[in-house]
Amino acid sequence: MRPHQIGAIAVDKVIEFEFWFDPSEAFPDYDVEVARTHRDWLAPDFFDFAQMKIRSSVHSYILRTSKYCVLVDTCVGNDRDRVQPMWHRQNRNYLENLARAGLKPEAVDFVMCTHLHGDHVGWNTRLEGGRWVPTFPNARYIFSKADYDYFNAARPGDRHYPPMADAVRPIVEAGQASIVGNDFAVDDELAIYPTPGHTPGHYCVHLTSAGKQAMLTGDLMHHPIQVNRPDWSSRFCYDPEHARRTRTRFIDDHADRDVVIFAAHFPGPTAGRIVGTERGTIFRVTGP
Repeated sequence: MRPHQIGAIAVDKVIEFEFWFDPSEAFPDYDVEVARTHRDWLAPDFFDFAQMKIRSSVHSYILRTSKYCVLVDTCVGNDRDRVQPMWHRQNRNYLENLARAGLKPEAVDFVMCTHLHGDHVGWNTRLEGGRWVPTFPNARYIFSKADYDYFNAARPGDRHYPPMADAVRPIVEAGQASIVGNDFAVDDELAIYPTPGHTPGHYCVHLTSAGKQAMLTGDLMHHPIQVNRPDWSSRFCYDPEHARRTRTRFIDDHADRDVVIFAAHFPGPTAGRIVGTERGTIFRVTGP
């Protein structure tokens, strides 16, 4: 993705990896006929109708404002002990990808984790001399209090324990964490927008600059089909019914508005808007 301008803020996407999978693995309520109805805008970027698989991306966003450099979500990370095969003991070129986007770790002022699942916090740290140390040494890391309190209660054997142990707690121990409530804002251009359900403290990142707006929606939505079917919660949601209500309200509130949506797992041309049609709301790509 080429940088997308939201007023004076440049938004760049940095990919860690992409993959294809069966949508029924992610969405218990998945209905193939719904997907076929929306083939005209889902294919080819979001849905492979030959294989009947959906595409997903694991990526970060770089936000460059006049004052700050902000990294939103830090993907899976390398050298991790994880139960998920695509996450376990990986050796990917994420830092090189950041460098190609013109970003050195030392230049990041804030790291904002929309929630504390393992594929959104991994590169918070890196393994150095057998210790997990902050990847971004000058950054404040923004964790929601509701998420931190919930995930910090995880114990060994719980699937949520490893990301806390190697990607979140080391940040707190290094004194670089800000554990915040729903009213947190970096400044008047950049604030959190609470969207609980996927996790207890999930938040979007709301950008406002020069009369333009954008939302970085994290895992409020995992795939563009949920713009049309917000009632389809993923199997990964802490509270699927709460996630359903939150997503439905968000889509209702942002349909046919001049707000650019950047989601955490939408592949390919990520920037788009929520648009009302006679077939319901859809995701319409508007930028690179």
